[in-house]
Amino acid sequence: METITFPTSLHVGKQVLDLLSRYNDQRIFIVTDPFMVQSNKIEQITKHFNTSNQLKLFSNVVPDPPIENVISGIESMAAFNPTMLLAVGGGSPIDAAKAMKFFGEKLEKISELNFIVIPTTSGTGSEVTNFSVITNQDKGVKYPLVTTDIQPDEAYLASELVISAPRHITADTGMDVLTHALESYVSTKATVFSDALCEKVVVLVFENLVRCYENGEDLHAREQMHYASCMAGMAFNLTSLGLNHGIAHAAGAKLHLAHGRLNTLLLEEVIQFNAGCGTVSKEYDERTANKYAYLAMLLGFEKTTGRVGVKQLVRAIERLKKQLGMPKTFKQAGIDEKNFNNSKDEIAENALKDGCTMTNPRVPTKNDVLNILENIK
Repeated sequence: METITFPTSLHVGKQVLDLLSRYNDQRIFIVTDPFMVQSNKIEQITKHFNTSNQLKLFSNVVPDPPIENVISGIESMAAFNPTMLLAVGGGSPIDAAKAMKFFGEKLEKISELNFIVIPTTSGTGSEVTNFSVITNQDKGVKYPLVTTDIQPDEAYLASELVISAPRHITADTGMDVLTHALESYVSTKATVFSDALCEKVVVLVFENLVRCYENGEDLHAREQMHYASCMAGMAFNLTSLGLNHGIAHAAGAKLHLAHGRLNTLLLEEVIQFNAGCGTVSKEYDERTANKYAYLAMLLGFEKTTGRVGVKQLVRAIERLKKQLGMPKTFKQAGIDEKNFNNSKDEIAENALKDGCTMTNPRVPTKNDVLNILENIK
């Protein structure tokens, strides 16, 4: 038996940020990153709060937030004694805010408080998930935190906030959305409910991501990608993810490449491994292959066998990556070969331990992961 819930209240549509004016007499602790302050984007949001509220800005969040970053935030939050927590930005500020909330409450540094998220990238879907990823820099390891205690209470999807996202960020985060949908779709915990979300997300990404990349001012395409990101988050919050993210988490901590870019590098190899249609595994998985083939059909390919459908989906992804100027190999992504070779064993071992890998449709071995990595070296 399963109970399916979507506990985060979503606010969408035009002028959605105007709803922030309904909060009164709150002590609002805002977690964000330096760019949000330097670009004045944070002011686009805070101007909607009325003057009865007190605001405290914590803008020290860095990419792949380390434990020390979280501790610093907890201390600042405890001194302010907030009644509301607001995370603004991409995956890093949202992940950091989630960890601050969780550990701050566990350590009794802060009381339970209303948690609101406003995403400014269309990628992680973190505004509707109970996932967070924190980095131990000393060990070079990323730790996923998964608990309902960090589920946001409310999320505001204001697509106007992503208009100014640079092209490479648009590409990386957009491909992360696609990865979320593809992994959730074949997860061992997938349901007809999550499948419906994933199928829509895949279509939206292929219809809108290149448009966003080529013209960041395309408001309709930006809005559709923002919604796709959120729906993908809703899907994988039900199903978890898979080996693609397991490797990306492990590799990101060692190779320090953007999360979305890492996911994109791995995507075709993991798809073929899962279906048993590539060089790493030739043990055909009919259920997984047929699901991938159905997605290919949604993208306009003719209905065919699972094996052919997997090849069609892979070709579609390769074409999409080319349109987005994405690298095909670690070398093209700027990863030093010596660093890669020195790290690959530990990456493979940590990928197998990652919580996302547990719901992958095929159980991988260390050699499987090493071969996937070698194929995109």
